[in-house]
Amino acid sequence: MDKNSVLDQLNTLVTADQINTNTDDLYEASADRYKKYAYARKALDVPAPVAIVYPKNAEEVSAILKFCNENEINVIPRAGMTATEGGLENWKPVTIVLDTKFFDKIVKIDTYNSQATVQAGVPLQVLEDELRKVGYTTGHSPQSKPVAKYGGLVATRSIGQFSTLYGGIEDMVVGLECVFPNGHVSRIKNVSRRAGGPDIRHIVIGNEGTLCYITEVTIKIFKYYPENNKFYGYLTKDIETGIKILREVMVNGFRPSVARAYSEEDAAQHFYHFHEGKCIVLFMAEGPKGIVEATGTAIEEAVEQFKDGIIKQVDSKLIEDWFNHLNWSQKHIDDEYAEMRAKDSHAGYTTEISADWETIPTIYNAVINRVRTEFDRADEITMLGGHSSHSYLNGTNMYFVYNYTINCAPEDELLVYHHPIQKIIVEETLKYGGSMCHHHGIGKYRSEWTLEEHGTAYFMLEKLKEAFDPKGIMNHGTIFPQPEEVKKYIYQQD
Repeated sequence: MDKNSVLDQLNTLVTADQINTNTDDLYEASADRYKKYAYARKALDVPAPVAIVYPKNAEEVSAILKFCNENEINVIPRAGMTATEGGLENWKPVTIVLDTKFFDKIVKIDTYNSQATVQAGVPLQVLEDELRKVGYTTGHSPQSKPVAKYGGLVATRSIGQFSTLYGGIEDMVVGLECVFPNGHVSRIKNVSRRAGGPDIRHIVIGNEGTLCYITEVTIKIFKYYPENNKFYGYLTKDIETGIKILREVMVNGFRPSVARAYSEEDAAQHFYHFHEGKCIVLFMAEGPKGIVEATGTAIEEAVEQFKDGIIKQVDSKLIEDWFNHLNWSQKHIDDEYAEMRAKDSHAGYTTEISADWETIPTIYNAVINRVRTEFDRADEITMLGGHSSHSYLNGTNMYFVYNYTINCAPEDELLVYHHPIQKIIVEETLKYGGSMCHHHGIGKYRSEWTLEEHGTAYFMLEKLKEAFDPKGIMNHGTIFPQPEEVKKYIYQQD
């Protein structure tokens, strides 16, 4: 169908005020924060969608998806707009963006059963604020917390800064409602656990809008004990010492809410007033008083065990202050765009991976060495480092961070700088058996490595797409490899 025919049909499915064709809004909807510099410079080089549509209930989503499926129109589900891997970028000339704007109701807060039900467009911060009033917390705190929404959090398999205690979003989701391309509405009921076959929640969690559209989510909630919070920070000789301390705490069975180890370079941009040019390991313990005290003792014992790598302890108030200013709001996003419009600079990019305890330092050192010696614009990198921020019994993640001065056209920035660096990170991670995507997802800009990431298990992922989205209308290019579009939009080759 042509664009006018699409709009005509949409007007029979929803009201006029639910269809947005504003040119500026469509430009913004054509990509996500992956192309933030090009966006700020008005240099996005991908098609704009035909419209942004705001359904009000699952029945309207069903009708819209059925129409799009019958006419093979690409659909990009959208919630808080904080995606960072191109998952919201449009690679099709005829596309509609299906936004959760009107799915904005908190359905129920159930403290007795420790769960809350929200529509997919409810901002995480809004639910958190309501829970705090009754002494509870979501336990979920990604840096995008003030603007992220639940549909996107679940779809991207989000993780928060307190994941070492509370888990990722996949550990929090109890049940949900979603709509498939053929219009079928599925509801997964809310139970604490069941053995009714494979865990079908995970067809939806992390699907990145490629299989279905999420309309409602029920998540666990937790009692909140801010009066018991304790903070710990130490300067270390190297990042390996920090990782060893993280491991010691985890394998001994303790779960601080935050456990992080920073390289010298990454520490410098977060802790400029006290890092002293050294690496940093830090913790936050929270929960009931007895658990916090036991966790604090375990942290101190782990530090003592590796004291040869410790330079000194940091004032806990400095760590607490950093935690209190960690999240960014919509104003931070707007200010960042304004700065990029004003000068040739960049706030930097990140690529997060995961592996077991033994492998993470190997990957880290291999990546840093290759970027510094093989990247042909290494002299334009202004910061290169990383930190471990999400730990488990059997391993941890590594969040590579890199900033650079931009000396090219805005539309070429990713091709010239970010993608070559990310390629090195992905190659080294996969070579050593790690995962190339710990929590930001695959999006479109890691999809060229999806097959290598999954190996023989890609068969299962591929069959899900064939079963639930046989016409391929859901978020074309995300997760599932599209070599021609990768060639065109990532490598800018005809």
